[in-house]
Amino acid sequence: MARTELTDDEWELIGPFLPIGRSGPYPEHLREQFEGVIWKFRSGSQWREMPSEFGVWQTVYNRFLQWRDAGVFEALMDGMIAEAARRGQTDLSLVSVDSTVARAHQDAAGMRVGEEVLKSLEEAAEASKGAAGRNESRRSRANRTSPPRTGRNDGASGSDTGPG
Repeated sequence: MARTELTDDEWELIGPFLPIGRSGPYPEHLREQFEGVIWKFRSGSQWREMPSEFGVWQTVYNRFLQWRDAGVFEALMDGMIAEAARRGQTDLSLVSVDSTVARAHQDAAGMRVGEEVLKSLEEAAEASKGAAGRNESRRSRANRTSPPRTGRNDGASGSDTGPG
C-alpha cells in the first residue's frame, strides 16, 4: 500500500524546484524522498521511524540536508507564493507579524527578491486592496467587547471556587 502525502497536481508544482543532478536519485525516487521529508515533519517522528515506502531513512535524511543547504526550500516557498499570486489565491490582509517574536539583526535588512516574485506580490497587494471593503464587516465583529467578568475564577485553573 503506497502512502502519499502529495496529490499529482501538487507534485506538478513542486517537482520542478527539486534539483536532479548528474548523480543522485533517479527521478522516480525523487517524489518518494520529498514525501518522506513531508511525512517526517508532519508526524514529528524521528528519521529512523520513517516508513519504508519513502525509501531508506538515511537516504531521505541526506537528501533533506542537501536540499536545505542548497536553498531548495526557500526557492520552493518563493515559487509557491508567486504561483498563488498569479492565480489570485493570496490574501495579504491576513498577514500579521508580531515584532516581539520576529526579531532580526540590523544586518538582516535588504532582502533580495527576484523580479518575478516581487511583481506577483505587488499584483496580489493591489488585488487585495479591493477586498479590504469586503472584510470590513468581519473586523467589526471581531472588535466587539467581551461580557463583563464576574470576579470569580470561572474554572480557568481547573479548581472550582464557587459555591458547592
